[in-house]
Amino acid sequence: MSRQPIALSDAEVAAVRSWVVHEDAHVLALNKPSGLSSQGGRIKAHTLDDLLWAFARTNGKRPELVHRLDRDTSGVILAARTKPAAAFLGKALQGRRVRKTYLALVERAPEPREGRIERPLRREEIGREAYSRVVEPGAEGAQASESLYRTLAASEAGALVELRPLTGRMHQLRVHMAAIGRPLVGDVRYGGALTLAGRAAPRLMLHAWRISAPHPEGGELTAEAPVPDDMRALAEAAGLSLPG
Repeated sequence: MSRQPIALSDAEVAAVRSWVVHEDAHVLALNKPSGLSSQGGRIKAHTLDDLLWAFARTNGKRPELVHRLDRDTSGVILAARTKPAAAFLGKALQGRRVRKTYLALVERAPEPREGRIERPLRREEIGREAYSRVVEPGAEGAQASESLYRTLAASEAGALVELRPLTGRMHQLRVHMAAIGRPLVGDVRYGGALTLAGRAAPRLMLHAWRISAPHPEGGELTAEAPVPDDMRALAEAAGLSLPG
């Protein structure tokens, strides 16, 4: 995470400000586009963390991300505007009090159409690439991992599923869906189809749609990120209705 101010172009400032879906004195929620690293990617380009300098205050403080999204995943991500808010949201995440809801496209509806996936995962590295893989309980490096899935719409061409990670492992939803034979469309790394309804999948079809968390000042914060046009177009081509 960069602590030194970063010079951003007017276009970058305008872009990151246009992604705001919720803003108050304590919390910022943004709709991260696919292809943008949350933090510290190897690509020599600004990350979302860098772009948060667009919200720096006159005292030089700026928001801090409190969790991450994979580079190719789009959707809502939270940043804390103060240190107390960052600590509060960090504890909420550790205590599993933050509810994350994702939308994803798959080739066929899962069987059964909704359920719970409990498969331990282990992080592995091959060269400079990091992966997660399903391992047996008790295996060296195994981390307990749990996800919920629910089919929202299905057609002959594909299915739209709602996914909820109950733990926060790397690539968890992608690996868990592949483990039940329903890898996400566009997920090259974990065996997903590259087309749906005869159309090319431009990217990983996974979108962080909604997040609910306790607010540092009390009550509940819920933020939603509209489904991106590329995912909406692919869903519509497959005859699948998106929520909202």
